[in-house]
Amino acid sequence: MNTYVPPRFDPTRVPHLLGSFAPVSEEVEAADLEVTGELPDTLDGLYLRNGPNPRFTPIGSYLYPIDGDGMLHGVWISGGRARYRNRFVRTPALLAEERAGRALWGGIESMIMPDAGQVGPELAGTFRDMPDINVVRHAGRLLALAESACPFRIDTELETLGREDFGGVLPAGITAHPKIDPVTGEMVVFCYGLEPPYLTWSVIDRDGTVGRGPTPVDGVDEPMMIHDMALTGRYAVLVLAPAFFDLAAAMAGGSFLAWRPERGTRVALIPRDGGPVRWAADEAFWAWHTVNAYDDGPGADAPVVLDYVQWSRLTVGGPEEDGDPISGGLVRARLDPAAGSMARTPLDDSRVEFPRVDDRRIGRRHRYTALATGTGRTDLLPGEFDAVRWYDGESGTSRVWAAGDLSVGEPVFAPEPGSGTGSATGSANGSGSEAGGHWLTFATDRTDGSSWFLVIPAEDPASGPVARARIPVRVPLGLHGCWLPTEE
Repeated sequence: MNTYVPPRFDPTRVPHLLGSFAPVSEEVEAADLEVTGELPDTLDGLYLRNGPNPRFTPIGSYLYPIDGDGMLHGVWISGGRARYRNRFVRTPALLAEERAGRALWGGIESMIMPDAGQVGPELAGTFRDMPDINVVRHAGRLLALAESACPFRIDTELETLGREDFGGVLPAGITAHPKIDPVTGEMVVFCYGLEPPYLTWSVIDRDGTVGRGPTPVDGVDEPMMIHDMALTGRYAVLVLAPAFFDLAAAMAGGSFLAWRPERGTRVALIPRDGGPVRWAADEAFWAWHTVNAYDDGPGADAPVVLDYVQWSRLTVGGPEEDGDPISGGLVRARLDPAAGSMARTPLDDSRVEFPRVDDRRIGRRHRYTALATGTGRTDLLPGEFDAVRWYDGESGTSRVWAAGDLSVGEPVFAPEPGSGTGSATGSANGSGSEAGGHWLTFATDRTDGSSWFLVIPAEDPASGPVARARIPVRVPLGLHGCWLPTEE
């Protein structure tokens, strides 16, 4: 009998362990950051970002953005001053590795798991928790989020409190990209699994109780990877691209994710009132991240508009893996629930990712989309960006701030206090404006490894930051974050 022997793993050859992505192991804090320019007095709160950051040198394999330990980076701002703290999300697996002083679990593709002699019977033969993708606050809980697994609860100083299963009602966990309805306060989530039911959705009420427990999504009969979702007033919207889990192939040394374009891409429109799922389908494409969605009219058969970042195929490990060029860009899909059809319109064909809108517009019409983008230089690593782009859905135009030697992350919107709900039209849901506020992000200088917290004015984003706060440790390029105003 032949036994599969995995190839030798060399972490020094993995792009996402190098350069601006390279992990840091030191936990630091600084009470008063050095600031260039002036932090706006209107900023009062916490900017918080999560991302994969291996505590120890990985073994077996490393697949970005799925593998890695979570590290939270926080910048507290008040009165024109800022302080910083970073902390690992200390899961049981990370605590076991800290006791051992080295990595004990391999990357998800290597299937390396420690035995009971190394970690005890409870952790032996298990996959590690990886709450390293996103972070949100809901109903007073601060949650570090994993890819369809239980999040970990964090306190206000970023110390880990423990796994969160919502009173035992959601033991399988939730998505890394829940959506919070700014009107109802509900947090809508989904979770995919390797065993039936392969896909479920749930609703966590404004007060943190589970209003709807795990509800199977009919029509999903194989395990699939689904990273993000969108929300409208009527629907939870999930893009089911043809990325299927293949455990048999993984055990034999192949890829644990199979891209099957002949199956096409489907979009599930899941009525939030519990009605039957409605489907729309088209040719195959992949979407890591949605921008936003909204109902384009009254009635159950009204179209749904979905904006998202589209890729021509699955991208894991980098957009140019295997030498196969991948096309992408910002796309708007118009979904017809009655006909089951999807009409896609390119909005901007620039290389972009990490799209964000004013979170007060989630599920409603929005005007502005901010995205990380590139200027065309060829010396960046896969998934590295050196500019921020703002797409105006009203005029169909874009504005760009080129960051020079800085590699930038996901832009997050911090609205002006008291500016309403950010209605794009200035009517209906409030008198606020999506242009009233600032866009926040981390950036790292590729020339010297220094990292900065950037504050960019929404009224004129192409003019660049009005303030830069020096971070006392390099902040590796990571994933998703949020702005948490003190007034909440």
